[in-house]
Amino acid sequence: MPFCTADLLDANEARLADGSLRVATPLFRNFGGRNKFMGRITTLSTFEDNSRVREILAESGAGRVLVIDGKASLRRALLGDQLADLARCNAWEGVVINGCIRDSAVIARVDLGVRALATHPRKTEKNGLGERNLPLNFADVEFIPGEWLYADEDGILVSAAALT
Repeated sequence: MPFCTADLLDANEARLADGSLRVATPLFRNFGGRNKFMGRITTLSTFEDNSRVREILAESGAGRVLVIDGKASLRRALLGDQLADLARCNAWEGVVINGCIRDSAVIARVDLGVRALATHPRKTEKNGLGERNLPLNFADVEFIPGEWLYADEDGILVSAAALT
């Protein structure tokens, strides 16, 4: 479905008042080869450990967006080119990371939506840590598993229901 977050917001502005439509604070940079992406939210909370990121991206991601709360760490990257390619191979629509990525030049050519705070060349620990499918709060938005995320050049929207 072609979409524009500005148009979706205009058409659904009344939903802002009841909280069923939320707009993320513009903290994220676009790193992926896909500028627009949308899908149902899957969440992961982790800190400087991307073991569970690999585990989740190895699953079928058709129609899904992985939202990772990396606790805004700017000390290690939670996604690199190998994981981005794994996500693409498994049909993930995109990844939103409250943290860093690495291999940004390669990720820019991968057909995957990627939003993150910054880049960092250091990889993470691999201790199998992280909790999935919990509501996450960052960028002044609650990301709830199963809800919808829409991202484009203008921003990120989160909605309790699919938007038209």
